[in-house]
Amino acid sequence: MNSSLLCDFYELSMAYAYFKQNMHKQIVYFEVFFRKAPDNASYAVFCGLEQIINHINHFSFSQSDIEFLKNTHKFDDEFLNYLSTLKFSGDILSVKEGECVFANTPLMIIKAPIIEALLLETFILLTLNHQCLIATKASRITQIAKEKLLLEFGSRRAHGESAALNGARAAFIGGFHASACTLAGKKFNIPISGTMSHAWVQMFDDELSAFRAYCQIYKDNISLLIDTYDYKKGIENAILVFNELNAQDSMQNYSIRIDSGNLLKISKYIRKKLNLAGLTKCKIIASNTLDEFIIEKLLKNKAPIDAFGIGEKLITSASSPIFGAVYKLVALEKNNQIIPKIKISASSSKTTLPHFKKLIRYYKNNKASFDILYTHDESIKNYQGYTYKNLHELIFKDGKLIYGLPNLKNIQEYHKKSVDSLDFKLKKLQNPSIYKVKISKKLQNMQKTYLEKN
Repeated sequence: MNSSLLCDFYELSMAYAYFKQNMHKQIVYFEVFFRKAPDNASYAVFCGLEQIINHINHFSFSQSDIEFLKNTHKFDDEFLNYLSTLKFSGDILSVKEGECVFANTPLMIIKAPIIEALLLETFILLTLNHQCLIATKASRITQIAKEKLLLEFGSRRAHGESAALNGARAAFIGGFHASACTLAGKKFNIPISGTMSHAWVQMFDDELSAFRAYCQIYKDNISLLIDTYDYKKGIENAILVFNELNAQDSMQNYSIRIDSGNLLKISKYIRKKLNLAGLTKCKIIASNTLDEFIIEKLLKNKAPIDAFGIGEKLITSASSPIFGAVYKLVALEKNNQIIPKIKISASSSKTTLPHFKKLIRYYKNNKASFDILYTHDESIKNYQGYTYKNLHELIFKDGKLIYGLPNLKNIQEYHKKSVDSLDFKLKKLQNPSIYKVKISKKLQNMQKTYLEKN
């Protein structure tokens, strides 16, 4: 799908101004970064690169796009003719999808003629601000739930179609095992999962009949929802049906689900009942507006829950719904030289770090220890006992995609490796440690010079 007009109109207004000033061929460097992780977390998860790549590969203005812009009466024919043949011709560097990243470090670097870089801003930000948000939430839930099965149930609470689909994708990258979103399963090859509905039970004269009918259809993967009416009666009916099927001896994959009430109290009651009935293999699935904070409390209190279905608080990141990535000019080229640029704010946290940079992560005993930001042409410092890697990969070169896209399962595995490299104190929900991001002396001095000069 060509979505080149998915940009803020100011980008086209500025593009026209650059064009009229004959500045449209000026090579610039923009950085994408965020200032603060959601939920006061220590880290975030980089997610959404594949959708950005697809957007850039299809970036062009159709004839109908040009006609629409012409009818705004804001642009002359010369500029519209220029747009009609415009393709991305620049370079893009990016961290890999699934990487754990930290505030105020460049996630992506876009080097391109000013108009090309400018017209990508909105799509890049809307993609990262959504998918990084959901992937970070999913990762935090995964760290708390540990070995528990995690099911993404959020589609019906998502803020639109693309949020449901890309949210399911981001949740899978963050560590979830399956999604209830069928189209996401088809589009991204995510395992899909669905269980019994309350309406199924209501359609029958009684709950027991509903359970029996369901079990006749889904003999190899039975999950009974027991709280349509009363969970105590529901578990008795479920046990009766499971015993009729000789479940303990003949079935490997069967469960009950609870979707309301005091999940700690109910899950303990149900587990006791199942065990007394000899149904020790029966799993308990819990849903009901869950997030990492609720799951942490449940597991600390030894709730015997085997799987969690998580919907609205994941797909909207309800506890912290804004990611806040920004897109800032940091340099431009003049006479074959890279000239640093700074944006100064009365709020010191919004003053940018100028120049084209590289982001290096240092490891000790396979654990991430700190990151260092260097200028693009600085030598990387060696520290005894540490290894390092450049987190930036070259994605586009002269407008051509040179990066091989990994499949979603590989991205999920890459994220697991990345998050496993972090110290456990960085992954705490409350008062996590602060990861060290250092700035080279050269960059520090450069920022100081530009602040004094401006």
